[in-house]
Amino acid sequence: MTGAPLDPDAAAAAKGEAEEQARIQRSLGWHLLWRTLQEQKRALIWGVAIGITWTAAKVAVPQLTKSAIDQGIERNGPLLAWSVFIGVAGLATGLLTAGRRYLAFRESRWTETLLRERIFAHIQRLHVAYHDKSQTGQLMSRASSDLQQVQQFVVMIPITLSNLGQLFAVTLILALTDWRLAVVALAPLPFINVASRRFSSRIHPAVLEVQNEQAQLASVVEESVSGVRVVKGLGTENVQFEKLRQEADDIRRVSLRAASIRSRFLPAIDLLPSLGLIAVLGYGGHRVINGDMSIGDLVAFNVYLTMLVWPLRNIGMMVALGQRAAAALVRVHEVLSTQPAVRSPEKPRSLPARAGEAAGAVQFESVHFGYDSEREILRGFDLAIAPGESVALVGATGAGKSTIVRLLLRFYDVTSGRIMIDGVDLRRLDLGELRRNVGVVFEDTFLFNDSVRNNIAFAKPDADQSVVEHAARLAGAHDFITQLPDGYNTQIGERGYSLSGGQRQRVAIARAIVADPRVLVLDDATSAVDPSKEHEIRDAMRTVMAGRTTIVIAHRPGTIALADRIVLLDEGVVAAVGQHRDLVESSERYREVLAAWAVRDAVPAGGD
Repeated sequence: MTGAPLDPDAAAAAKGEAEEQARIQRSLGWHLLWRTLQEQKRALIWGVAIGITWTAAKVAVPQLTKSAIDQGIERNGPLLAWSVFIGVAGLATGLLTAGRRYLAFRESRWTETLLRERIFAHIQRLHVAYHDKSQTGQLMSRASSDLQQVQQFVVMIPITLSNLGQLFAVTLILALTDWRLAVVALAPLPFINVASRRFSSRIHPAVLEVQNEQAQLASVVEESVSGVRVVKGLGTENVQFEKLRQEADDIRRVSLRAASIRSRFLPAIDLLPSLGLIAVLGYGGHRVINGDMSIGDLVAFNVYLTMLVWPLRNIGMMVALGQRAAAALVRVHEVLSTQPAVRSPEKPRSLPARAGEAAGAVQFESVHFGYDSEREILRGFDLAIAPGESVALVGATGAGKSTIVRLLLRFYDVTSGRIMIDGVDLRRLDLGELRRNVGVVFEDTFLFNDSVRNNIAFAKPDADQSVVEHAARLAGAHDFITQLPDGYNTQIGERGYSLSGGQRQRVAIARAIVADPRVLVLDDATSAVDPSKEHEIRDAMRTVMAGRTTIVIAHRPGTIALADRIVLLDEGVVAAVGQHRDLVESSERYREVLAAWAVRDAVPAGGD
């Protein structure tokens, strides 16, 4: 069975709407660049002034050459003086060229830097849900290769303005010298304009496709490198290689398509001015023979025509670079125009000052939340945690334990209900203040490619070494750190994979301790530790938790026992509350959950 044929009018309307959307996106991209260039207004004005002076010196050389021929050679005039004038003009042109290019490159790199800083800061501000759906390689491509395309365009702006000035000045001089010959010489220019317009309309989608394919390739490489242990562990190197081969072939295919478009346009830039030069030699030569034109005028005319070749070629390059920049700016603007779904309020409140054990009260009031509208994870979750109290959240996989942590950090906002710390709704707090006061050790421990010391002091880079070591001791990490090749200065490699899973989590616990939050969350923080060695850090955790509001997400009885109170989470609500022994006796669901986790722990994980 085949579908109904597509209505031609509907197809045309859809195509027109898509083209209009693309036009709007390009316009917004250029507006982004214009706002950025506004911050460099003074330097750009200097660049234009230097360019105008460069144009004057450049176009003076043929006129001086004409005078040297007509006055110095034909009339036996001061040829040496004219030669000196030509040399001075040439020297001025060279110096101004150097200054113009330096300013152009300096400002283009500054534009690239501003945009890169802006997009990086914005990516960090964006909500976690955005990152859940975005490919890392795509974001990296926008912050690197796309901005390089913008830089290459911006560097040509002052150079192109100078060349346009040269084009205008040369055209004016040719018209004033001999308008008939100027018409013959410049006749090809309208054809170049037509070709430029056609080139622009065709090259933009091709360039955008190239940049999209490059971002896809970056995603494959990033995933293959970051997941190299999974790739090697499953022996799927060939699978990833085939993905990369496919993306590389796609880049080659779309790049050749773009190159084909350029190859049909750029030769015209070289050919059309040459046709004008041939016409000038033929027609102008006859005028010299007839005495209607001096030899100096003809030589100057020819020099001026050759001076048109580079500006015209530059325009062609500028159109190509402009289309690449337009495609890049569209992609950059897509990120910068995305508004964070979670942000600080305009007038945030502050948490009350700490007063010993009176700080760190956490309250969940009828919290509802789902990652999408089709499935709700929390369904009226209520829980009050007193300052300094430790609570263990226990539940089956998917019960919503880690979701509670994400909501507490405002990675996401609740659908309804509210969460409060010390009586203040999280949505009324500045995000920075909130996250400084809630320290989390995630189940999936992430360490940076830096020294052990800098990883522990990540939240407070200026922390004293004594503070770092004290935190490491509390987390049970000091002993193994001192045995590393360079102790606390040991570089631990990407994601800290040079350490065992248990060691990484101990460093992460120490990192949370240095941050000194009023609420500490241990999200299954002992999951990577072999059960036989868990006791090595359990005492340290008990010390860390003493007097501090702590939420422990755990499934091992030994870790659960560290908490003052146990909360069983089931189907998004609190199913039971109490001590471990009481719940074992009174809650069948609690026994089922612990039994299920015990079966999983029976499989060796090799974490420590």
